[in-house]
Amino acid sequence: MLTTVRKIAYFPILAILIISVVACRNPDIPSGGETQGNINLLMGNPSQATSSPGNVENYLLVRPQYALSYSRTKGIPNWVSWELNASWLGDAHRVGKFAPDEDLPVGWARIKPSDYTGSGFDRGHMTNSEDRSRSPADNIPTFLMTNIIPQAPDNNQGVWVQLENYSRELVRSGKELFIVSGGHGQGGIGKNGFKATVGQGKVIVPAVTWKVILVLDRPNSGVAGVTPNTRTIAVIIPNKQGVRDDPWRQYRTSVKEVEKLTGYRFFTNVPVQVRETIAARVDRLN
Repeated sequence: MLTTVRKIAYFPILAILIISVVACRNPDIPSGGETQGNINLLMGNPSQATSSPGNVENYLLVRPQYALSYSRTKGIPNWVSWELNASWLGDAHRVGKFAPDEDLPVGWARIKPSDYTGSGFDRGHMTNSEDRSRSPADNIPTFLMTNIIPQAPDNNQGVWVQLENYSRELVRSGKELFIVSGGHGQGGIGKNGFKATVGQGKVIVPAVTWKVILVLDRPNSGVAGVTPNTRTIAVIIPNKQGVRDDPWRQYRTSVKEVEKLTGYRFFTNVPVQVRETIAARVDRLN
C-alpha cells in the first residue's frame, strides 16, 4: 500500500518538473534545428551545426556569450553568432587572456595563443571583447581560441574595428543586433607577407573576413520584430594589409552575397518571404 501511495505522489512531482523545464526554455527561439535554446541563435543556425563530436567540420559550441561552428581541421570557427544589445555593455574591457578552449571534444587539438606568435597576423576576435563587457565572466570567453581567426593587422585594427564601433553606436541608440561573422577561403597577407596557415600548419588563414548584421529597432521583439523593412548590414573584407583606413561602408554587400560565398544561410528562423527580402538588400544608410 505504501508503494502505491509513493507512486501516486511521484507522478504529480514529475509533471511539475517537466513543466518547469519547458517553461525555462526561451519561448522566442524556434525548436527546429539545434539551437539549444540559446539567444545567440535566435535568428537561426547558419550551417545546421551540431554538437556531435563526429561533426569535425561543423561542430556546434554554445555559450551564454555566443554560439559558434568550429572546424577541427582548419583550427578556426566557421562562424560565430551573437546577440548584442545595451545589456551586454559595461566596463569589463579586455579582462580576459587568450587561452585554449578546453570545451572542445576529448582528443581534439587545442589551438594555443602561441600558435599565432610571430606569424604577422593578429588573434582576431569574432565576438569582440567590448561586445561582452558587462562583466569579467562575460568578457573572458571572448578570448578563447575557438572565437579567434588570423586577421591581418590592418584588417583587424582598422576597417574591422570601425564596423565593431559602429555596431555599438547602434546599440547605444536603442537598437538590438544579431551578428554572425567569420572568415572564408585560404591565404591572407599579414605584416610578414602572405601565409596560407599559421601555427605550423594547424590554423588556416582566411582570404577574407565577413560579417552579417540584423538590426532590430525594438530590442527583445525577437523574430516577430523582423519585417521586410528591417535593416541588414553585410560586408566582405580582404584579409590583408593596406585596408586599415578604408571605410567599412566601402565593403558593403548583401546577405545573399555572403551566403553565396560561404554556403551558409542566415536568419533562417525569420519567415521565408521576409528573409528573402532583407537578405537581398544592400545597406545604403550612413
